[in-house]
Amino acid sequence: MLDQRVAWITGCSRGLGRAMALGLAERGWVVAGLARSAGAVKEVAERLGEGHFFASVDVVEEDEVKAFCGAALREVGPPRLLLNNAALIHEPAPLWEIESDEFEQVIDVNIKGVANVLRHAVPIMIDQNKGVIVNFSSGWGRSTSPEVAPYCATKWAIEGMTQALSSELPENLAAVAFNPGVIDTDMLRPVWGEGASECPDPQQWAESALPILEKLDAGDNGRSLSV
Repeated sequence: MLDQRVAWITGCSRGLGRAMALGLAERGWVVAGLARSAGAVKEVAERLGEGHFFASVDVVEEDEVKAFCGAALREVGPPRLLLNNAALIHEPAPLWEIESDEFEQVIDVNIKGVANVLRHAVPIMIDQNKGVIVNFSSGWGRSTSPEVAPYCATKWAIEGMTQALSSELPENLAAVAFNPGVIDTDMLRPVWGEGASECPDPQQWAESALPILEKLDAGDNGRSLSV
């Protein structure tokens, strides 16, 4: 088990997460995936078959994340690649028109959820003295646009959190902030409208991105990368 290439993926049930889970499995990786939707998680698990591990988990709930990390470690082993992909975006609107509940939900998933996963997965990776942590950022984690202020705030936070984490890790580990670029996903369509259809779909994106993710190593620690 320790010699296997194991990837843990958050937000694995649709979009980029689903494409990464399926693509990595096809490339010989063992996948442990989590997402909130039990039905969608079950669908991905059935698609991949035995030898992988999936669970319905809300990354905002630390107890659920902790339980997942323990179970994934037992079932498939420690992650060589940790892909923090789970995220939400709000309906586009000026900042002052976005309700506090909606703002908090985006903050909770996009920042606190990532921190919850790191809190329980990183010690496992440190024990193994290897592994790469990829925290998914965005073009809006390095720039801004109108009507997406809360989302921008979370992705700028991911950039900063990842940089700080990279300075704390042992030398054989790496933390990378990863901007996946513009992809035709359910998250993008409310913002881009029909223009989203002109962008690559998740499967097309994965064909280009997975070879990059697979090659990341300790020498990439602290980098901010883009596809």
